[in-house]
Amino acid sequence: MNFSRVSRLGFSLVLIVIGGCTTAPPSDLDNICAIFDEKKGWYKSAKKSAKRWDADIPTMMAIVHQESKFEAKAKPPRKKILGFIPGFRPSNAYGYSQALTGTWERYKRDAGAYGADRDEFDDAIDFIGWYNKLSYKENGVSATDARALYLNYHEGQGGYARGTYKSKAWLVGVANKVHARAGRYRTQLQGCKSRLDAANKGWFDWF
Repeated sequence: MNFSRVSRLGFSLVLIVIGGCTTAPPSDLDNICAIFDEKKGWYKSAKKSAKRWDADIPTMMAIVHQESKFEAKAKPPRKKILGFIPGFRPSNAYGYSQALTGTWERYKRDAGAYGADRDEFDDAIDFIGWYNKLSYKENGVSATDARALYLNYHEGQGGYARGTYKSKAWLVGVANKVHARAGRYRTQLQGCKSRLDAANKGWFDWF
């Protein structure tokens, strides 16, 4: 047996496995079908969250896009001191959903997701579904009203109820962008949903 050849083969397999587990963002952020085709398992995770929290997949994905551009370990940019010296980050937001530490801990308790990590997509998308459900319960916001849901997401349900966003024209503009993206994602998903459902169907789903 050529052990040198076996070693090289084993090393190559390790590289393939590592490459398949990459946390790099999807190549095409503007097409939800392309995102789910490239990131195997993401559609199943999004669908699970949507079912659990009566949430809307295009809206959840549009929020992820706005918050992190699908960067697993995204953090808020540091403040600049004197215009060029890196300072502190404005918050402890982290991961796909840019969830704050305190809010994430509340999610883990409420959802029973004690091992959840902010840099894991399946946990992050479930967090967004949970948060959007809170916005519905507290402020009556529809699962497909991406604009209002994003304003809740950014300001908190209490802030939204008080109308804190009304003095923030920039934030309203961002929320409108999220709503428009959710609409595009929804149209795109209609064209590939049947295929994605078939590809992600489990053994017991066939019965």
